[in-house]
Amino acid sequence: MTAQLAISLPAPPRTGVLTDVGHVWWRETLTIVRDPFSLIFSLLQPLVFLGLFGPLLSGLAGDGALFGGSSLQWFLPGVVVMITMFGTSMTGANLQFEIMTGAFERILATPLSRSSLMIGRALKELTPLVVQAAIITLVAIPFGFVLYPLHVLVGLVLLGVFGVGIGALSYALAIAARKTEWIFWAVQQSLLFPLLILSGMMLPLETGPGWMQVVSKFNPLTYVVDAERVLFAGTVADPAVLWGFVAAILTALVGLAVGIRSIRSATI
Repeated sequence: MTAQLAISLPAPPRTGVLTDVGHVWWRETLTIVRDPFSLIFSLLQPLVFLGLFGPLLSGLAGDGALFGGSSLQWFLPGVVVMITMFGTSMTGANLQFEIMTGAFERILATPLSRSSLMIGRALKELTPLVVQAAIITLVAIPFGFVLYPLHVLVGLVLLGVFGVGIGALSYALAIAARKTEWIFWAVQQSLLFPLLILSGMMLPLETGPGWMQVVSKFNPLTYVVDAERVLFAGTVADPAVLWGFVAAILTALVGLAVGIRSIRSATI
């Protein structure tokens, strides 16, 4: 009798992909709302870079002599990109914690499509990114940074697209290294800092050796940094912006493709 009743129970209703993505995004965003101090704490390093490294750049070759304008106007976009890279590249650590506690296994058992699990998690990276970038930009205004609101907004959209791709790749790495946690950190740290340095985030690559300039051309982050600097300087009609969006979109497509494939084949 019990078996007959169990068989006759209706299957859970299926929801649309967009609805599933929204549910996942909201679940992930609630972790930020419940623990806002992690978001605030993550701002300390960018503020230190901005407060200590920025003045060094100003005196490096005279303000404007090396950077084609104010050193702060040149350096701030790099700091915002750094926030994006640090935040999104470490998101896989949260997934590793869920895997260890069994929470991720329970999520995989839900009716949610696995592609929505990855897309929703990746879109969650937009929320802290926008908040952090806005705070850093507002803090820099009293020190001489000239704000172009619409241009900065376009820059944040560009970073959001790029951040989705990096976040998805971070989740894929966490799934691949789910049985050996240290592999995630080894790969993440080994790739993060070379990508940042070879993008010209902190110093102009034009003053570096030739081999660094050549390698930087194969770094998608280079084009994102160049686009952000053009946008934060108040310009949109520049080829650097187009190349920045191309690099960001390609990174997002590759990241989501790899991430969705990883989560679909995941057996925790």
